[in-house]
Amino acid sequence: MTSTNLHIKSTRPPIRDVPGAVVIGGDYQGLGIVRSLGRHGIPICVIDDEHSISQFSRYATYAVRVPDLRTRKAAVQSLVDIGRQLDLRGWVLFPTRDELVASISLSRSELSEVFRVPAPPWETVQCMWDKRHTYRLATELNIPIPKTWPATTAADLDRIDASFPLALKPSVKENFFYATKAKAWRANSKTELVELFGRACRLAGPGQILIQDLIPGNGRNQFAYCAFFKDGKAVASMVTRRLRQHPQEFGRASTYVDTIELPALEALSERFLTAINYYGLVEVEYKLDARDGQFKLLDVNPRTWGYHTLGPSAGVDFPYLLYADQIGAPVQPSRGKPGISWIRLLTDVPTGVIEVARGRLKLGEYVESLKTCDTEAVFSREDPLPGFVECALLPYLWIKRGF
Repeated sequence: MTSTNLHIKSTRPPIRDVPGAVVIGGDYQGLGIVRSLGRHGIPICVIDDEHSISQFSRYATYAVRVPDLRTRKAAVQSLVDIGRQLDLRGWVLFPTRDELVASISLSRSELSEVFRVPAPPWETVQCMWDKRHTYRLATELNIPIPKTWPATTAADLDRIDASFPLALKPSVKENFFYATKAKAWRANSKTELVELFGRACRLAGPGQILIQDLIPGNGRNQFAYCAFFKDGKAVASMVTRRLRQHPQEFGRASTYVDTIELPALEALSERFLTAINYYGLVEVEYKLDARDGQFKLLDVNPRTWGYHTLGPSAGVDFPYLLYADQIGAPVQPSRGKPGISWIRLLTDVPTGVIEVARGRLKLGEYVESLKTCDTEAVFSREDPLPGFVECALLPYLWIKRGF
C-alpha cells in the first residue's frame, strides 16, 4: 500500500507541540475517545474502514478512510503508512474493536517504531480474545462462569447433560459476529441445538463453538467492572449496571447504563486482571444468576467499551487517563461515583418501546429515565454535527451491524 491509496481529510491545522492520538474505528465509541482527548487540546487522527461519525467531530484533526481493518496485515500496514505520511510519530493508538486489539498486540514491535502502543502483549490479550482461555483461567481463579461445554463435532452435543434453553457462542467472536450481527444464539431444544450448531460451525470454524448454560434474565441482570488497570491495581474504575440493551437477550451493545457500588465485582475482576498482568483500559462483563446468587463472568474486553463516555460524568475520564500515562504525565487515581446514567437514544428508543409493549417496563418509568439521564452517547451541544450525521447514516448502520 502506498500513500496515494489513502483518502485523508484534514479538518483543522495539525498541532505539533503535543503527541496526538490515533483512534481506530470511528463509530460512537470512537467518537467518545475523540471528544475526551480533543477537549484537552490533543490532536486526533481517526482511521476507519466504514462510514462513521467521528470524522465530523470538531475535535478531529485528520480523518483517513482505508479499505480494510479486519485483516491484520492490511490494518497494520495502513497504520504504519498513515503514521509515516502524516508524521504521527509518538502518537498513542486507541483501537475500538477486538480484532484491532489482536492485530496491534501481535504487531507491537513493528507498530512501536512509529506509535505509542498501549495494547498488552499477545499472551495477555489471548486470555480475553479466546473465551476458551478466558473461562479456563477464570475457573482456575475461582471466578464463577456459566457452565460451559466446548463442542467440536455434533457428537459432542450428546455428552451435554443440561436442561434447555442453552446458548451457542463462538470462542472468538469476529467471524461469527460479522456474519450474523449476533453475539450468541438461543437453542430451546436438542433439535434446534443440533441445527444451530451446524450453522455456527460453518461461520466460525470447527472447534470454535461453545455451548453454555443460558442464565435467565435480560440486561437488568448484567453488570460490568470498568477500569484503567496498571501494575496489578486499578488506577481508575467504575462499576455499572446494564439496564437496557439490544437485542434484549444477547445484547450486542448497551442502550441504557448506570453506575453503582458493587465491591464483589471489583474483587473478582482485579483477581483476573492481576493474573494476566494486564495494562490498559478494560471492561469485564458479568451476569447475575438469580438461581444461585452468583455473578458469572461472560466477557473481558481489552479496549474502550460502547458506554465509556459515562465515565467523565461519573468522574473518570478513561481515554485521557490512558493517554496521560502513555506520555508520562501524572495520572490522578479516580473512582466512578454511583447513580450516574448514560443512554444511546438511537438504539434505546426502539428498545424501550419493545420493553414497554411487552410489559417488562412501565411507560412512566421509561420516560423518567429519559428525563434524568446524565450523558447521551452521541448528541452534544458543543459538538453537534456527529449526531446529525448518525441519523443520516441510520440505514447504513442497520445493514452493516444492526446499529
